[in-house]
Amino acid sequence: MHPIGSHDLGDRERAKLAREQRSLRGTRLVSRLLSLLVAALLVAVAALSYRVYRLESIVLPHSQPAPIVPRVVTPREELGVSEKARIELFERTWRSVVHITTLAVRTDPFRLNVLEVPSGTGSGFIWDQLGHIVTNYHVVKGGPPRARVTFADQRTLEAQVVGLSPRNDLAVLRVAGMPANLPALPLGSSHDLVVGQDVIAIGSPFGFDYTLSTGVISGLGREIVGAGNLPIIGAIQTDAAINPGNSGGPLMDSAGRLVGINTMIFSPSGASAGVGFAVPVDTVARVVPELIAYGQEIRPVIGVDLADDALTARLGLPGVLVRSVVPGSPAAQVGIVPTRIDPMSGQLVLGDLITELDGVKVHKAADLYLQLEKHKPGDTVTVSVLRNGELRTLSLVLGRNIQE
Repeated sequence: MHPIGSHDLGDRERAKLAREQRSLRGTRLVSRLLSLLVAALLVAVAALSYRVYRLESIVLPHSQPAPIVPRVVTPREELGVSEKARIELFERTWRSVVHITTLAVRTDPFRLNVLEVPSGTGSGFIWDQLGHIVTNYHVVKGGPPRARVTFADQRTLEAQVVGLSPRNDLAVLRVAGMPANLPALPLGSSHDLVVGQDVIAIGSPFGFDYTLSTGVISGLGREIVGAGNLPIIGAIQTDAAINPGNSGGPLMDSAGRLVGINTMIFSPSGASAGVGFAVPVDTVARVVPELIAYGQEIRPVIGVDLADDALTARLGLPGVLVRSVVPGSPAAQVGIVPTRIDPMSGQLVLGDLITELDGVKVHKAADLYLQLEKHKPGDTVTVSVLRNGELRTLSLVLGRNIQE
């Protein structure tokens, strides 16, 4: 006989043993699954590595890099005729071009010293061996009567302003001790230019000295407003690049002769891209000697001071109003009446209105100046004036703005 409870004890041990066996089998199953998962991951990584290796071997072969083989320079043929001519022209003329720096007076706020500092730049060219340099009026406008001129040999000399023509945007400077080996620029003519003719400009656009630009004459006989707010007649229009810094530099024909002075660019966008204009050399050849001799150009004059065009337009007057008359002038001699204040009433009494010169209608001051430029001092002209509602025609002999 077995003791009481011994059978129950054996059942519990067998159940416990069964549980342990089941747990062991579960653990073994999990271990096998993990082993299979790790093996699968290893196989996948190995397969991916192999694919990457194969891809690298195709795209980036592991062979030795190819040796460096320089390209062979293809020899060029001889320069073209036009290229040779342009190169020869530049070599022959660039030494006649100069770079101009204008000076302004500034006060050092810390030391209270008065200093001269650069205020603007432009181009110019040698006019003669006496040290005269020609440029635009607007290059030196508004500054002291001094500037610095840099020549082709990089020598920089102080220059004095000796003559100004705001009317034609021209100025003449003079330097002492100009290099003797630098030639004056050959002078051409502008009355015989034709549209389509080749031209070359040399200057210092944006401060880059001795820059060449080429183009053609794209128009002639243009009227542009110069620095003196008066029209420049007969201006040359060109498509050669004219940028800030080119002002005052030469515009030359294919023979290297001066045919104009680059003065402005018309750009509706305000950028340095548009139509360039130059003062014609025939005007330059006439005005520059006068600037050297007298400091200003010789002009025929009537001897009147005109009211502003804005005033005459506001008053609706048909012509240009005479504000004052120079004593002893041609206008004074023929009795042209100026605007004045009535001493009794203190009211403004309008003077004569000039409506015509030699039969040509005058609507604004520029019209009168343009008509006068067609004459010389000493010429006889007819002037039509409106006085108190009555039209009168006067004959007078043109005077001269400069007295000997």
